Amino acid sequence: QVHMVESGGGSVQAGGSLRLSCAMSTGSVRLYVMGWFRRAPGKEREGVARLDSDGSTAYADSVKGRFTISKDNAKNLLYLQMNNLKPEDYGMYYCAGAQTPLLEGIVDDVWYHHWGQGIQVTVSA
Repeated sequence: QVHMVESGGGSVQAGGSLRLSCAMSTGSVRLYVMGWFRRAPGKEREGVARLDSDGSTAYADSVKGRFTISKDNAKNLLYLQMNNLKPEDYGMYYCAGAQTPLLEGIVDDVWYHHWGQGIQVTVSA
């Protein structure tokens, strides 16, 4: 089991920035893919970004050019740098990990095996 705990959420005005962090247990070295998801009220959880063990990344079209996923291997921390935030970025954000290789691109959450508890991001207009 890989334990994942998010931090860094909060409230920001549109155009502002936040950096989310996900602290992962040492078992994370076995993960093939790590990702960030979000869920807005009344909507399904959607993929935002992913980082594969080979260093490749992928982003949802809605966040390309604004969000950056990265990892500090020494600290077992996964990050999501979010710039130029928009009101539609509002929601609960989750980090996730997959124990198996995944198809390319942003895939559904059903393919991920480990999840954090989520953290709130609020963006006001």
